[in-house]
Amino acid sequence: MQTIKIGIINVSDRASAGIYEDIPGKAIVSTLNEYLSVPWEAVYRVVPDEQALISETLCQMADDEGCCLIVTSGGTGPAVRDVTPEATEAVCQKMLPGFGELMRQVSLQYVPTAILSRQTAGIRGGALIINLPGKPSAIRQCLDAVFPAVPYCIDLINGPYLTTNEAVMKVFRPKS
Repeated sequence: MQTIKIGIINVSDRASAGIYEDIPGKAIVSTLNEYLSVPWEAVYRVVPDEQALISETLCQMADDEGCCLIVTSGGTGPAVRDVTPEATEAVCQKMLPGFGELMRQVSLQYVPTAILSRQTAGIRGGALIINLPGKPSAIRQCLDAVFPAVPYCIDLINGPYLTTNEAVMKVFRPKS
């Protein structure tokens, strides 16, 4: 079986400069390790909040590295340098607003400021791109909410068949 490639991008000026430890990216890896029962490899980057660089990194992971899933953390708020959703929208052929809607709904159960979040998701070629917030606890909450639909979405864009550890993450695929 071929190892599945999953892109993980922590978007952070401070983490990319080595000022902060890359805790959000590590939280994504840890969560995916718990969820997935298929062999997978992380294609991992830490980049500053620069729209062109984020878009370029998304394209490299989707087009050159062959990632079927790319998960970003950070850059989804209303601050001036928060441009991850714009970078994602610029490179996607299709946007999937339901992902952001569900992530905000779940996050609002924990913090009222979740309404300020601009998480989104979209499709670039054979890759599903999901923008998550930068806070590790919010990353887990959001992934727990949306991941049941992720493997089926990847099926629909002709990606590899993702399976999960059912005790941790049950996914939904319609009966054929």
